[in-house]
Amino acid sequence: MALTFEIVLVTYKSRDLLAAMFHRLPDDIPVAVVDNSQGADGVPELVATRNNARYLTGGGQGFAKAANLGARSSTADVVLFLNPDTAPTATQLRALVAELETDPKLAAVSATTVKPDGRVELGVGGWEPTASRALAHALGLHVLFPTAGLNARPEPNKPLDVDWLTGACLAVPRERFLALGGFDESFFVYNEDMAYGRAVRLAGLHQKLRTDILVPHASGGSGEARTRMFQMRGASMVSYVADHNPPSTVLGLKLALTGGTLARSAVATARGNKALAAEHRAYVRGLWSGAPDMN
Repeated sequence: MALTFEIVLVTYKSRDLLAAMFHRLPDDIPVAVVDNSQGADGVPELVATRNNARYLTGGGQGFAKAANLGARSSTADVVLFLNPDTAPTATQLRALVAELETDPKLAAVSATTVKPDGRVELGVGGWEPTASRALAHALGLHVLFPTAGLNARPEPNKPLDVDWLTGACLAVPRERFLALGGFDESFFVYNEDMAYGRAVRLAGLHQKLRTDILVPHASGGSGEARTRMFQMRGASMVSYVADHNPPSTVLGLKLALTGGTLARSAVATARGNKALAAEHRAYVRGLWSGAPDMN
């Protein structure tokens, strides 16, 4: 018998994106919406208009806690985590679910997200962070040697083994996901997917990046909110690395990423892209000063 599945969408002031996804997907697909904005933008009312949809309050405690809440409260065999700004088809989602039926040791399978122009995004998955990988990223060597850095940008239809998969369009067997601890709730956002990949590997299980399933991803946001998220990204990376490595490795990674990121900030400034330069500087603040106040 085919596996049952449910979409889990963690939202934060994403009503318009959610409405667009509801319009694209048939309403026979169950959806759980975990709202981290406490209904501030009318998401509860929107969810009430759709068949097979349920609304949960995430409490504003971050992505990992909200995603885990959606998984724990589901009764489906498979949970499909989607970002509200992705645009998968029903056929693509069913293909991810079907993949989980092929290998009893498969603990996660993800689509490959692409930018609006069709290019594969950097970071659809990646490898366990080390100082040497951080240095390769800082120097831009991942452009010449695609498997040398921190983040993966695979070629479409070309298989690639990675250590972790992004949660932007990710299917997991629900009971196995929960047995592994779900997403690490010590992370407000970012690196919880990396931590899950580590748990999968330590358990002797598998994960798979489907490079033949290309899902549009229009990652949005701008201004102060976006720089705050870049600071959070830097802070989460340091926190993850510090959990599993000695201080010398943490320092090496921070120094490498700081040098490369500040160089990119300088280039962005020279090109007149002040917003991008600010995002790079915010990432460096996260590396050294930690996460911003998210209240």
